[in-house]
Amino acid sequence: MQIQDDKPYDDINITPMLDLSYVLLVIFIIMTTAAVQGIKVNLPKTSSQPSLSKPKTVSVTIANDGKIFMDAVPVSMAELEDRLRQKKAENPDLPVVVRGDGETQYKNVIDVLALLGRLDITQLGLVTQRLVQ
Repeated sequence: MQIQDDKPYDDINITPMLDLSYVLLVIFIIMTTAAVQGIKVNLPKTSSQPSLSKPKTVSVTIANDGKIFMDAVPVSMAELEDRLRQKKAENPDLPVVVRGDGETQYKNVIDVLALLGRLDITQLGLVTQRLVQ
């Protein structure tokens, strides 16, 4: 029988720590993609992406064909104005996220932004995709 010498370990096994970090990364990716709901649009690319996740955020989506959706419900510009006015009355600091398809006409997005300006909605975000380099 061989006796082991009492020298201390020279290295630390980081495999369990890496396994834990990979599991946390997968959970984070799944939770963030599950939080975004609505109509699928082809978003324009940008080099940076701000984080705009707040609890009661209203999502306004402009599809490729110019149709407007508020929280995945199709609306006209007049209906959008009425609904946003009601939400603004409930919450004066109403955060709104605008998601415009990259192929839609620029005028459609500008019309929605002008409407938000008329309603004095100052917490506004434009959703884009991060440009992969």
